[in-house]
Amino acid sequence: MSKPANPVTLPLADYSPKHFLLAVVDRVATVTLNRPERKNPLTFESYRELTDFFRACAMDDEVKTVVVTGAGGNFSSGGDVFEIIGPLIQMDTKGLTAFTRMTGDLVKAMRACPQPIVAAVEGICAGAGAIIAMASDLRLAATGAKVAFLFNKVGLAGCDMGACAILPRIIGQSRASELLYTGRFMTAEEGEKWGFFSRIVTAEQVLPQAQLLGKQIAEGPTFANTMTKRMLAMEWAMSVEEAIEAEAVAQALCMTTEDFNRAFEAFSNKRTPVFEGN
Repeated sequence: MSKPANPVTLPLADYSPKHFLLAVVDRVATVTLNRPERKNPLTFESYRELTDFFRACAMDDEVKTVVVTGAGGNFSSGGDVFEIIGPLIQMDTKGLTAFTRMTGDLVKAMRACPQPIVAAVEGICAGAGAIIAMASDLRLAATGAKVAFLFNKVGLAGCDMGACAILPRIIGQSRASELLYTGRFMTAEEGEKWGFFSRIVTAEQVLPQAQLLGKQIAEGPTFANTMTKRMLAMEWAMSVEEAIEAEAVAQALCMTTEDFNRAFEAFSNKRTPVFEGN
C-alpha cells in the first residue's frame, strides 16, 4: 500500500490517469474503470487515484458533472481478489485499519465533490463497485445489470465504506438489510423499483444517456446545483426545522448569483436562460 498514486494535475481535461480512463467533453468528465479482462476490479492504486481525482474536481470550474462507468460491458467487480484481498490477509490491525479508511476516503471524496456524479451501470457491479455506484448522485442501469454488496460473501460485515448509512436512505432499511445480510445480487428491475436506479436503458444507451443527463445538469446553474448536492448531504443530520432554516440561507445565497438574474431576464423576454455558473 506504499506505492503513491499518480498526482492529479489541472485542468482535468489535460490529466492522464494511470488507473482509469478520463475524457472531458461538454464540461462532463467521464471516468471509465478500465480493466475489462477482469471486470474492472479496483486496486490500492486505483482507490487512491480515484479519491485524488474527485477531490481535484473541486478545483476545476470547467468540469460541471462527472459520469462514472466501466469498460467491456461491466461496471466493476470490486476489490481485486489477488491484488487487494490476498495482501489484506497478511496485514496487522494497524495496516488493515489504514486500508479501510483509505477505501472510505473514496466515498468521502465523491460526496464532497461539488459536481453531481452520474453512474452508468452495466453488467456486474459488485463489492466496492456497488459502493461507487451507491455513492454517486444518480444511477442509470443497462438491461441485465446486477448489483451486489458482496462483503459477507468473503466473511466481512456489510458495514463497508458507508453502506449502512447510505444504502438504506436510497432503497429503505429492510431492502438494504436484505442485500447486506445475504450479499445477493439486486437486478436492474429491482433497483429501478426500489429507487436505486433512475431508469433502465439498453446497454448501448446507458453511457450516452448518462452523459446526456450529465450535460443537462452541466447546462444548469452551477452554484445552485452545488448547493443542492451539499444540502442533500448535510440535511441527513438535521431536524426538519433545522433543514428549513439551512435551505432558507442556501437559497438566499443562490439569489445573489448572476445566474438567478439571467433566469429572470430570460423569462421576462420569453427566452431560455443560458447559465454561466456564477
